[in-house]
Amino acid sequence: LCLCFPQKLWNMLESGQFRSIWWSDGGKCVAINEEVFKEEVLGRGGPVQVFAMQSMKSFLRQLNLYGFTKIHRGLKRSASLTEFMAEEAAASTHNKVLYYYNPNFNRENPQLLEKCKRR
Repeated sequence: LCLCFPQKLWNMLESGQFRSIWWSDGGKCVAINEEVFKEEVLGRGGPVQVFAMQSMKSFLRQLNLYGFTKIHRGLKRSASLTEFMAEEAAASTHNKVLYYYNPNFNRENPQLLEKCKRR
């Protein structure tokens, strides 16, 4: 079964197997701890490889091609304790947390996933 990029990303977020990427803003955004993600996800090879790319630049290009936009976070904090703790841990180790939004990529509305088309 060959899944397209948004489907792989969705499955990854829902699996709970990764500490470098999670749902943010109540399932409306994707949060990525960049340094941990590079090692945990993009550093995988062989049968455990998640995506065909191994560089962060290529991964971010895929997000952009599928209509994700980067969200710049100010002082706003996540409502969930788990997300807040993950963000605090990321900040304390000087890791960069990236936030991406796509109106058709929403945890509460999985049926919208079919609208995530490559530009």
